[in-house]
Amino acid sequence: MQVRISTYMGALVLEESSGEPLGTVAGVLIHPDTGKVEGVFVRVNDGFSSGLLFCRAMDIVRFGTSVHIRSADALCDPSEIVRLQSLLEDGRTILGQQVRTESGQKVGRCRDVQFDTESLQMEWIFPKGWFRWKRGIAVSDILEVRSNAIIVREEKRPVVEEVEEKAPVFDPLEVVEPKVSRVRR
Repeated sequence: MQVRISTYMGALVLEESSGEPLGTVAGVLIHPDTGKVEGVFVRVNDGFSSGLLFCRAMDIVRFGTSVHIRSADALCDPSEIVRLQSLLEDGRTILGQQVRTESGQKVGRCRDVQFDTESLQMEWIFPKGWFRWKRGIAVSDILEVRSNAIIVREEKRPVVEEVEEKAPVFDPLEVVEPKVSRVRR
């Protein structure tokens, strides 16, 4: 099933076995080189304080109207996951990143992503610029993810040949039979 990240922003995160609400989805971490969803950031409220924890993709059981995870123990401080440190410090994000063509033309900012819930693989990015959504861009059209922009292929536009329409030429020697209609009375 393909879903957009925006569908799950603010969605409840539930423990699979008990159905207990653990927090809400506050963000997603996508690997900039592979396009794989590494996990989600979860905002938890602990009485008077709130914090941001992380749930790895392998601990997500399913996506529905909410996100179901294996257990509350799957939530941890993102700094505790050693292999994520390089991604967190990298600065090459997907969501919120400027999108540009290979010639440098601004497309907009990536405001949404579509991914497959089975493989957790990103399939499309959706840029937005000046209050307007732009056309979705397939992951196969992403050339590079830099710290300052996502570089995409130039948009392919169909080549349309301009055909000059010629006006009919009046030929005074051409004989045209007059059309006669007969009216009965």
